[in-house]
Amino acid sequence: MDPATIIGIVIAFASVVAMVTIEGAHLTSLVLPAPMILVFGATISVGIASGTLKDFFTAMKALPRAFRGKVEPPQKVIDQVVGLAEKARANGLLAMEQEADSIDDPFLKRALQNIADGTDGDELRILLEDEIATRSKSDRVAAKFFSTLGGYAPTIGIIGTVVSLTHVLENLSKPAELGPMIASAFVATLWGLLSANFLWLPLGNRLRRLSDLDVDRMTLLMEGVLAVQAGSQPRLLGERLRAMVPGGDSAKPAKGPKAVPTPEKEAA
Repeated sequence: MDPATIIGIVIAFASVVAMVTIEGAHLTSLVLPAPMILVFGATISVGIASGTLKDFFTAMKALPRAFRGKVEPPQKVIDQVVGLAEKARANGLLAMEQEADSIDDPFLKRALQNIADGTDGDELRILLEDEIATRSKSDRVAAKFFSTLGGYAPTIGIIGTVVSLTHVLENLSKPAELGPMIASAFVATLWGLLSANFLWLPLGNRLRRLSDLDVDRMTLLMEGVLAVQAGSQPRLLGERLRAMVPGGDSAKPAKGPKAVPTPEKEAA
């Protein structure tokens, strides 16, 4: 689990609480039911209206992933593929069917089963690329939904403020009440901005980033299993996959035993 989203959102809201406390204000003046119901309810509603119900359910299904999303290190994927290559060279491609039974990842499981079934390499590449594209498209729908909410929320907050100010103008005959009423009117704008920048936009960007990382992982697996099917040498396969990972330090080969110098080298 990567806690970046939880940590970021908590610190963001804590910063607002700290500011309110330092200035001597009261949190109860910001947590008002009416503007919050308008901002959150209307934002989600227009978000649903801008797409389809399927998009909404896809986004809700992906929401827990934004908080619990696991970022798998590329080196772990590379080590797994290299291990498969070593077993394929030792026991043949039919051994991949037995390996598939012990793997939880559906993408890799299907790839290994197709290898064991003798699927042509070009056909297998097309199949895996289509699956990657479909997964990415589904993830992008969820990310776009939350980013769309981030675009609507500030405007809806302004609408809430305008509605409240209209009510203020109806009560100009009560000067003593104008101050609190005006302050309450701007709470809707505040929650529109807070929800957009502290929730919706971060969630959308988080899901988009997780989608990119998942596509990178699946691409590594695809190139790896296709190389396994072609009979690539495990060490060279590992070097090739590491070259596909952005950043030279993000995927390093495991250190082997330290070489013991020979008498000839010592004499030299």
